[in-house]
Amino acid sequence: MASALAAKMGFNSLLRKQARNFRVRICTMESEEEFNCEVKWKGKDLFDLVCRSLGLWETWFFGLQYTIKDTVAWLKMEKKILDQEVPNEEPITFFFLVKFYPENIEEELVQEITQRLFFLQVKKKILEEEIHCPPEASVLLASYAVHAKYGDYDPNVHEPGFLAEEELLPKRVINLYQMTAEMWEERITVCYAEHRGRTRDEAEMEYLKIAQDLDMYGINYFLIRNKKGTGLLLGVDALGLHIYEPENKLTPKCSFPWNEIRNISYSDKEFTIKPVGKKSNTFKFISSRLRVNKLILQLCIGNHDLFMRRRQVDSLEIQQLKAQAKKERARKQAEWQRLQREKKLRKEAERARAEMERKLIQLQEEAHMASEALLRSEQTADLLAEKAQIAEEEAKLLAQKAAEVETEMQRIKVTAMRGQEERRLMEQKMLEAEMRALKESEESERRTKEAEQLKQDLQEARESERRARNKLLEITSKAINAVAQPHADIYSRENLSFDFKDTDMKRLSMEIEKEKVEYMEKSKHLQEQLNELKTEIESLKLKERETPLDIIHNQNTEQGTSKQIKKLLNMFRKKRYVWHLRVRFVRIKSSNGETHQNNKL
Repeated sequence: MASALAAKMGFNSLLRKQARNFRVRICTMESEEEFNCEVKWKGKDLFDLVCRSLGLWETWFFGLQYTIKDTVAWLKMEKKILDQEVPNEEPITFFFLVKFYPENIEEELVQEITQRLFFLQVKKKILEEEIHCPPEASVLLASYAVHAKYGDYDPNVHEPGFLAEEELLPKRVINLYQMTAEMWEERITVCYAEHRGRTRDEAEMEYLKIAQDLDMYGINYFLIRNKKGTGLLLGVDALGLHIYEPENKLTPKCSFPWNEIRNISYSDKEFTIKPVGKKSNTFKFISSRLRVNKLILQLCIGNHDLFMRRRQVDSLEIQQLKAQAKKERARKQAEWQRLQREKKLRKEAERARAEMERKLIQLQEEAHMASEALLRSEQTADLLAEKAQIAEEEAKLLAQKAAEVETEMQRIKVTAMRGQEERRLMEQKMLEAEMRALKESEESERRTKEAEQLKQDLQEARESERRARNKLLEITSKAINAVAQPHADIYSRENLSFDFKDTDMKRLSMEIEKEKVEYMEKSKHLQEQLNELKTEIESLKLKERETPLDIIHNQNTEQGTSKQIKKLLNMFRKKRYVWHLRVRFVRIKSSNGETHQNNKL
């Protein structure tokens, strides 16, 4: 089986050598590109081509990564590409990634593209939980990531729900609290609104400045065993080598700073670290594969070289890069300020335009109303003129009628004078008629009195007749021995009275309603932000979902052993070791007959 595989690999290698070119695919954090490579190209040729296509000058932080037999490997610069254990595929896929991390992001990163690639890779590692991040720091980092993508916060544009599709927090942090997606978005938006006025580059730099203080930032971990066979973790970063327990990647058991390491070497799977002091014990450990030891040594050499470069005067090339980057930043800052002024002027012009449009609409409405009023006035004037004409005609008719009435009155007066004599005769006749009527009235009264007297006499006669009839009946009843008793029905009526009492109902209703110098200052502000965020979400935390790294991080924070304290101590020791390192370095070089790589260490 092994021989067949070797034969196949040899055949593929032969085919590649026969061809003049081969294709590679380069995957960065933002895009993918394909390149044609010559068979004779070394790793450095391809790496330089990729850096030129990206416009990248700070090449020493990056490398081309690939995976072989479930192990991460980095393309060696000095060897031919096809002579290395690269994947047997066409095109060959490499990942252009950060290989070495700086000690101080703000001081060492110069180019914008470098900062952008760092930001995207660190953000990805935090979201995939390769770097442990506390919940409060996760919220603050998410707010800077949002600002880097969307710019200044605008409540009219960034309405609730605009982050619904964004991946901003590690799943571990989300599961640790009883909070909905809307609650997390609200917390992130509050912090996001405070970053107003920052550019995208500034937001990315603030993100990286917070991320570099995380305990697992910039560390490559490897599984190792000591001589007793105990499982451990080896961490390699910009400051040195660190030994961890497998379940605790935050707090190292011991550390070997680069300036205290005299030599690093490996033999097969055994790896040896020799400290500077002669009396110091040599540390040996065993890795799982020889390939892992090669990778560890490769990372150690690169990090040590950068460690030494940081403690020396910058080369002319670096100084030129920094000066050019400084000018570029100043130009971009001026451009950004100009854009901000133009944006402000544009907003003011838009507001003035809106105000003018509003006034124009108001004036148009007033003009329309005035024209309608004028039209109504004209219609009223026409109506009044018509009414005046009608009134004038009516006045003429009335005058004519008045003349006719006057003529009639004159005629009546003449007629009246003629009829006065007739009236006198009529009055006399009326007087005589009245006298006759009076006499007839007196006669009528007399006759009425006589009729009343007759009625009275008739009533008395009837009464006498009734008494006689009663007497006759009495005599008749005694004669026939029959007794007749009259029956009488008496009806009585009772007056019922009802008393009605009306009860007045009263209703009551009442209702009531209520309702440091610069760096330290920045660090203090950042710490206050983190503490405030931690306090806000602490009550919703689910203790039973805390991971071991969460518990260790909380203990480190309480004991004051966080990475920020170590960072300050390292800055203090940096200048102290420079001269001592140079003297000792010369002595070791003159007395040791080791290989060129070991002399460098």
